[in-house]
Amino acid sequence: MLCKRGLHVAEMICAVTILLIGSGCGASAEPSWETFDGAANVKSFPVPKEANKTEQTTGNSDLDYVRYALPGLKGDDSIPEAYLEEIESWGWKQKEVEDGGSSLVFEKGKSIVHLSVHDDFLIITVPSQLKKQAIQGLESNKANE
Repeated sequence: MLCKRGLHVAEMICAVTILLIGSGCGASAEPSWETFDGAANVKSFPVPKEANKTEQTTGNSDLDYVRYALPGLKGDDSIPEAYLEEIESWGWKQKEVEDGGSSLVFEKGKSIVHLSVHDDFLIITVPSQLKKQAIQGLESNKANE
Protein backbone atom coordinates (compact mmCIF):
# COMPACT_ATOMS: atom_id res chain seq x y z
CA MET A 1 0.00 0.00 0.00
CA LEU A 2 2.79 2.39 0.95
CA CYS A 3 4.66 1.44 -2.22
CA LYS A 4 1.65 2.35 -4.43
CA ARG A 5 1.28 5.70 -2.70
CA GLY A 6 4.99 6.47 -3.17
CA LEU A 7 4.72 5.54 -6.84
CA HIS A 8 1.71 7.84 -7.27
CA VAL A 9 3.60 10.76 -5.64
CA ALA A 10 6.60 10.12 -7.91
CA GLU A 11 4.32 10.16 -10.97
CA MET A 12 2.83 13.48 -9.87
CA ILE A 13 6.28 15.01 -9.34
CA CYS A 14 7.37 13.85 -12.81
CA ALA A 15 4.24 15.27 -14.44
CA VAL A 16 4.63 18.65 -12.74
CA THR A 17 8.33 18.79 -13.63
CA ILE A 18 7.62 18.05 -17.28
CA LEU A 19 4.93 20.74 -17.40
CA LEU A 20 7.21 23.34 -15.82
CA ILE A 21 10.13 22.57 -18.10
CA GLY A 22 7.93 22.42 -21.19
CA SER A 23 6.25 25.74 -20.51
CA GLY A 24 9.56 27.46 -19.80
CA CYS A 25 11.27 26.21 -22.96
CA GLY A 26 8.53 27.04 -25.43
CA ALA A 27 9.24 29.84 -27.91
CA SER A 28 7.12 32.92 -27.52
CA ALA A 29 4.77 33.78 -30.37
CA GLU A 30 6.36 37.19 -31.00
CA PRO A 31 9.80 38.69 -30.40
CA SER A 32 10.08 40.74 -27.20
CA TRP A 33 12.24 43.57 -28.67
CA GLU A 34 13.79 44.15 -25.23
CA THR A 35 17.44 42.99 -25.38
CA PHE A 36 19.92 43.35 -28.22
CA ASP A 37 23.40 42.30 -29.35
CA GLY A 38 25.56 43.67 -32.15
CA ALA A 39 25.05 42.03 -35.56
CA ALA A 40 27.65 39.48 -36.63
CA ASN A 41 28.71 41.59 -39.63
CA VAL A 42 28.27 45.06 -38.06
CA LYS A 43 28.86 44.95 -34.31
CA SER A 44 27.53 48.50 -33.91
CA PHE A 45 24.08 47.57 -35.34
CA PRO A 46 21.58 46.03 -32.89
CA VAL A 47 19.87 42.69 -33.47
CA PRO A 48 17.34 41.21 -31.04
CA LYS A 49 19.16 38.88 -28.65
CA GLU A 50 16.57 36.16 -29.25
CA ALA A 51 17.37 36.09 -33.00
CA ASN A 52 19.48 33.13 -34.13
CA LYS A 53 22.07 33.53 -36.89
CA THR A 54 21.25 30.98 -39.61
CA GLU A 55 23.36 32.14 -42.54
CA GLN A 56 26.30 34.47 -43.21
CA THR A 57 28.32 35.24 -46.32
CA THR A 58 31.91 34.15 -46.32
CA GLY A 59 34.78 34.93 -48.62
CA ASN A 60 34.88 37.58 -51.30
CA SER A 61 31.27 38.62 -51.91
CA ASP A 62 29.63 41.78 -53.23
CA LEU A 63 27.27 41.68 -50.27
CA ASP A 64 28.14 41.10 -46.65
CA TYR A 65 24.94 39.79 -45.08
CA VAL A 66 23.73 37.82 -42.10
CA ARG A 67 20.34 36.13 -41.88
CA TYR A 68 18.73 35.76 -38.46
CA ALA A 69 15.78 33.51 -37.62
CA LEU A 70 13.25 35.32 -35.48
CA PRO A 71 10.02 33.32 -35.05
CA GLY A 72 6.92 35.47 -34.90
CA LEU A 73 8.35 38.23 -37.10
CA LYS A 74 6.05 39.22 -39.97
CA GLY A 75 7.37 40.78 -43.16
CA ASP A 76 4.07 42.51 -43.89
CA ASP A 77 4.03 44.33 -40.55
CA SER A 78 6.04 47.44 -39.95
CA ILE A 79 9.16 47.14 -37.83
CA PRO A 80 8.22 47.64 -34.18
CA GLU A 81 8.83 51.12 -32.82
CA ALA A 82 10.88 49.67 -29.95
CA TYR A 83 13.38 48.20 -32.44
CA LEU A 84 13.59 51.42 -34.48
CA GLU A 85 14.21 53.38 -31.27
CA GLU A 86 16.95 50.92 -30.27
CA ILE A 87 18.63 51.26 -33.67
CA GLU A 88 18.59 55.06 -33.29
CA SER A 89 19.93 54.84 -29.73
CA TRP A 90 22.94 52.94 -31.13
CA GLY A 91 23.64 55.99 -33.35
CA TRP A 92 22.05 54.87 -36.63
CA LYS A 93 19.83 57.20 -38.68
CA GLN A 94 17.21 55.93 -41.10
CA LYS A 95 17.71 57.08 -44.70
CA GLU A 96 14.79 57.79 -46.97
CA VAL A 97 14.82 55.56 -50.06
CA GLU A 98 12.37 55.67 -52.96
CA ASP A 99 11.54 51.98 -53.22
CA GLY A 100 12.40 50.45 -49.88
CA GLY A 101 9.75 47.72 -49.89
CA SER A 102 10.33 45.59 -46.80
CA SER A 103 13.88 46.95 -46.54
CA LEU A 104 15.08 49.92 -44.52
CA VAL A 105 18.42 51.67 -44.94
CA PHE A 106 20.37 53.05 -41.99
CA GLU A 107 23.48 55.21 -41.93
CA LYS A 108 26.06 55.87 -39.23
CA GLY A 109 28.98 58.00 -40.33
CA LYS A 110 30.21 56.39 -43.56
CA SER A 111 28.65 53.00 -42.76
CA ILE A 112 25.42 51.87 -44.40
CA VAL A 113 23.25 48.93 -43.36
CA HIS A 114 20.18 47.50 -45.09
CA LEU A 115 17.65 45.82 -42.80
CA SER A 116 15.10 43.62 -44.55
CA VAL A 117 12.27 41.97 -42.68
CA HIS A 118 10.54 38.77 -43.78
CA ASP A 119 8.25 36.20 -42.18
CA ASP A 120 10.20 34.63 -39.29
CA PHE A 121 13.59 36.10 -40.25
CA LEU A 122 15.49 39.31 -40.90
CA ILE A 123 18.61 40.09 -42.92
CA ILE A 124 21.33 42.61 -42.09
CA THR A 125 23.24 43.56 -45.27
CA VAL A 126 26.29 45.77 -45.73
CA PRO A 127 26.98 46.51 -49.40
CA SER A 128 30.69 45.77 -49.93
CA GLN A 129 30.97 48.25 -52.79
CA LEU A 130 29.96 51.05 -50.44
CA LYS A 131 32.71 49.98 -48.05
CA LYS A 132 35.25 50.09 -50.89
CA GLN A 133 34.02 53.52 -52.07
CA ALA A 134 34.32 54.92 -48.57
CA ILE A 135 37.88 53.60 -48.24
CA GLN A 136 38.83 54.91 -51.71
CA GLY A 137 37.32 58.29 -50.85
CA LEU A 138 39.37 58.48 -47.67
CA GLU A 139 42.54 57.51 -49.56
CA SER A 140 41.97 60.14 -52.27
CA ASN A 141 41.35 62.80 -49.60
CA LYS A 142 44.70 61.95 -48.00
CA ALA A 143 46.44 62.12 -51.39
CA ASN A 144 44.97 65.58 -52.08
CA GLU A 145 46.18 66.99 -48.76
